[in-house]
Formats: sequence, structure tokens, C-alpha cells
Amino acid sequence: MPFVSKKKSKDEHTSLTETSMSKPSGEKSQRQADEPSKPKLVFHCQLAHGSPTGLISGFSNVKELYSKIAECYDIQANEILFCTLNTHKVDMNKLLGGQIGLEDFIFAHLKGSVKTIQVFKGEPALGLTITDNGAGYAFIKRIKEGSIIDKLGDQIKVGDHIEKINDQDLIGSRHFEVAKMLKDIPVGTTFTLKLVEPTREGFLNIGARNSKQVQKSVANGKQTMRMKSGKVEKRDEFVDLAVAKINSLLETFMGIHDSDLAQTIWELGRDYQNPHEFIEAIANSEISDFGFGEDFVFDLWGAISDARDGRLMALNNQ
Repeated sequence: MPFVSKKKSKDEHTSLTETSMSKPSGEKSQRQADEPSKPKLVFHCQLAHGSPTGLISGFSNVKELYSKIAECYDIQANEILFCTLNTHKVDMNKLLGGQIGLEDFIFAHLKGSVKTIQVFKGEPALGLTITDNGAGYAFIKRIKEGSIIDKLGDQIKVGDHIEKINDQDLIGSRHFEVAKMLKDIPVGTTFTLKLVEPTREGFLNIGARNSKQVQKSVANGKQTMRMKSGKVEKRDEFVDLAVAKINSLLETFMGIHDSDLAQTIWELGRDYQNPHEFIEAIANSEISDFGFGEDFVFDLWGAISDARDGRLMALNNQ
């Protein structure tokens, strides 16, 4: 499959180019000349509904990644709803989160059709799990079977971006803000959701990619790049299990999915020896605004200690 980079015109592509840098001078120039250059991380990317393969590099967070993808395909960054790893499908288990494996293949899902759905809230829980893309779009990660939303059939789908609740614009809102708004809608009320679907047509037109290569990339992805820091780190399975368990608790408690928040909670608690220190650490941290109750913090501590002591790993290997 051909590679593309930033478009030179509508029908012509140029090769991938490096950003030009001004020449350093003096002592700084000599130091930089003496320092070995760091290898540039390059990731493969496609538009999920079908495109040539592009090469993406030079990003350290989600917004920068979206800008690089937009530059590669000559689109606007705000057209991108979310990205999945190693699959073009709207698979929330493959959603790009706080880390990306160095051999992961990125698929960008673009905005598709817009729809407006009226929902009657006949009971307190709608059955939605909300996440966001880290760049201002909250969307539906999971729909609980048998819930109010599930009973609407295909009108509302996993992957739909929630653009408005009634007349309130939600672009720029975090997932927990959207989840709280939905939770605060009174029972017995009919409300309107304005949703944007990811583009689904065109999947069949994507050129075949070697499935063995994808599987190998997933299996051998022993290093990851942290999206916030841009640092390359070794991937530890027990950390992945801890983050997944914490995310599961967040979904139960708040109706949200947030790998960055789960990773932050893990890093905050992994070095403490008892839950009381962990409770104090949360109270003095940036995540204190979430207002976690003491019982929930004890559940979080249980997940952290189970992962750290190998119990989650043992259960996973059974």
C-alpha cells in the first residue's frame, strides 16, 4: 500500500519532510553537535474508513497527534473523533489512550453523519459509559445491555460523539462533565441528544494489511510512548492490568472510561504501604476535585495492591 505525507496539492503528494530548524550558534551549537541525535519515532497511520498509509511523527500528546494526522491527509484536525490501535473497526477495547506501543498502527476515525435523538429518561441510569478523545470530544464507549439507551436499538451506537444535550454545546467538555449532565437529568424527562457518528462507509476499500504483522506488533509491543510526556517506557503487564482494573472501577462509580486518570491513580498509589496514606495523597492531589468517596478509594487501593503484589496477574493467568 502506498505511503503518503502532507499534500502539496489536491492530487499530488510530497514525501515526508522534516521540520526545518534554525542553526544553533556558539557554545550551544558545539554541545548539540557533540550530543548523539535521538532516534525519531515514526508511526504508521490510516484513516479508518479507507486511505493510503501515512507516516506520523513528532507528537507527544493527542492534540499534536491529531494535527500531524490532519497535516498528512490534508484535513482539519477537528474532523477526527478518536483513534484506534491495530484495527479500523469502532472497537472501544482498542481505543488510543494514554500510551501507544512503538509498533502500534494508528487508525483515525473521522466525523460522519449527524443525528438528533429524543430520549425519555424513565429510570435513573441511562446505561452509558462516556469517554473522550483528549481533544474536546466526548463519545460513547459502552452501552449496557437492557438499558434505556440499548432499547433504542441502532439509533445510538458505540463511538457516537455527544455534541449537544438539548441546546447545550458539549465540544470541549470532559467525559465526566458530560456523564454528570446526563446523570442530573430528572427521571421522567424527555431530552434531546445531538450525536455525530464516526464515518463507517469505505471499510471494505481499505487495502489488505498483513494480519500476521499486526498480531506480531501487538504481541511484541514491549515498549510504549506516554502520550503526555512523549517518553518511551517499557510496558509492564501488571501495570496494564492495574490500569484496566482501575478503569473498570471508574466506569462503575462514575460512568466514565479514562486511561489517563487510571494511570494517574496507579502512579499516585503504587509506592504507598497502606490505604490511609493513599487517601491523604488523593486529597492533596489534582484529582481531589473528583470527590471520590472513602469506600471507592479503598476499592482503588485494593486494585493497586492486588496488581503490585501479583494477585491480578495470577488471576489473569488462570
